Amino acid sequence: MRKITNIARARLTDYSHTVNGLLTKRAELFNEAILIRDRLAEIKNDIGAIDRTLTTLGYEGDLDAAMPRQKREVIFGRGELTKGILTELRHADEPLGSREIARLLISTRGEDERDRNYLTQLTRRVSKALRILKKNGVVRSAPDNRGNLLWELRQV
Repeated sequence: MRKITNIARARLTDYSHTVNGLLTKRAELFNEAILIRDRLAEIKNDIGAIDRTLTTLGYEGDLDAAMPRQKREVIFGRGELTKGILTELRHADEPLGSREIARLLISTRGEDERDRNYLTQLTRRVSKALRILKKNGVVRSAPDNRGNLLWELRQV
């Protein structure tokens, strides 16, 4: 048997091909996630439109009861919503409404701002958290010219 002593090996000393491949795959997955998020927002808006149409046509049944049970989605961890609200109020140049704060939180988290249902749900959560913060003396509110509450940090 003949022994081969000078084998030219194609080994790379760096991982440039691997890094390039991983960066390409990462970009593909990121773009796919954006498409899925956009489609999910469209679907949620369509479901809302169908629900409003059913109500307009006189349907009186419980629409939520007819839906399959879904696992509860935890959007914010413990204290995360409050922390986000306080961060947005700290960086604000003027008092903000709860809907504005909700929009800022959505954009900060990189979520879809076009999902009206999600924005409405988050606005309710922000309002509740702000009421609790007001009760604890952390924030204060004042009505604007239309009666909406504008929130700011309480000066110590």
